[in-house]
Amino acid sequence: QLQAYGGGLVQAGGSLRLSCAASGRTFSGYSMGWFRRSPGKEREFVATISGSGLTTYYADSVKGRFTISRDNVKNTAYLQMNSLKLEDTAVYYCAVRSGRVNNVDYKYDYWGQGTLVTVSS
Repeated sequence: QLQAYGGGLVQAGGSLRLSCAASGRTFSGYSMGWFRRSPGKEREFVATISGSGLTTYYADSVKGRFTISRDNVKNTAYLQMNSLKLEDTAVYYCAVRSGRVNNVDYKYDYWGQGTLVTVSS
């Protein structure tokens, strides 16, 4: 089971940190991904991290602004979002898969419920 939280309202240029808490599995054995769905758009890849935390991969739209990380002791993954833009407004979802990092949503096995991030001008 995955629980995403930490969303909220933030001004453009601000920061937020999303968290995704996992339970019921050996968390370190799974790659973790963050995806988002903006109003009127399809769900898109944001970032992913390997089970060990050594490999990360980002969408071009967030590279240099977002940082994905994980704490396998706490069974929690994070998405630090800096320099937020209006176009980052979306519902953010975390997901896990039992394999290598991947940027394709249907490759993920389990999903959290999503947390809303709203960036205002």
